[in-house]
Amino acid sequence: MKTTFTAVIRQPLKVCLFLLFLFFSLKGMTQAKKDTTSFVHTLDIQTGKIDTILTFKKHLEAPNWHPDNYLILNSQGRLFTLPLNTAQLQELNTGTAIRCNNDHGLSPDKKWLAISHNDKKDPLPKSYKSAIYILPVTGGEPRKITREVPSFWHGWSPDSQTLAYCGERNGNFDIYTISTEGGAEKRLTTSEGLDDGPDYSADGKYIYFNSYRTGHMQIWRMLADGSKPEQLTFDKNSNWFPHPSPDNNWIVYIAYTSDEKQSHLFGKQVKLRLMNLKTKALTDITPVFYGGQGTINVPSWSPDSQKVAFVSYSVK
Repeated sequence: MKTTFTAVIRQPLKVCLFLLFLFFSLKGMTQAKKDTTSFVHTLDIQTGKIDTILTFKKHLEAPNWHPDNYLILNSQGRLFTLPLNTAQLQELNTGTAIRCNNDHGLSPDKKWLAISHNDKKDPLPKSYKSAIYILPVTGGEPRKITREVPSFWHGWSPDSQTLAYCGERNGNFDIYTISTEGGAEKRLTTSEGLDDGPDYSADGKYIYFNSYRTGHMQIWRMLADGSKPEQLTFDKNSNWFPHPSPDNNWIVYIAYTSDEKQSHLFGKQVKLRLMNLKTKALTDITPVFYGGQGTINVPSWSPDSQKVAFVSYSVK
């Protein structure tokens, strides 16, 4: 058996290159997932202790951590809940949204769930038509929020009124925000290259994200209105998906140990890293493993900011 984790689907530049990349990435992901075993873990950031909550012989991705001590994950277009005390997966009703990808998450008031669903009936001329919807956290028929596709959810504002997401418009991926009531989206980044993974700080001051604007994927943050972008990492890793802790003391993110350009593909060597937001000091909190998309795409902190949930994999 060869240990691996997951992969992605996003790359900017020209639309034609994006479509080719998307086709081959999804094709590769489908092949990789046929014989995948998923391992759902929790990690104590102080002790480094990793507990394996579930071993599952299908592909699971992107755990969110609900205060009632269960996780929400996706698998093959559906969402599932996973109580940490029983480790029994239960499908979550998402109505007609049955092609969900691994960009989903709980609102800060814990009433709502944002999802990214590929609506093949959308009339827009795009090959992948992910749009953002919200639904009650207990399940139900979702309400569509974004008009433009593809759009991939990544963050809620602390007041649960605004969504932050990555969207491809005219061949370039940038970061946008939109009201939970829908309407016009607001573009926050304009640089060439991929900007992705926007996640609000608990106080709403910053949006953390990953960006390729320097020619290497690094972690950044900006004020919530998109101003004053600030680079936070400067190493040789390809760094993705920064998630601020609920107590606003840390960010956790996934680091590829090789330069993956603007991709985060299945089966690469990765590790989870922790940044102290006061000192900017960095710590490896896992050993290197094969991983990528699906491991920690979405906010996965425990409510007390002591643990994170993530997924590892093995494939034949």
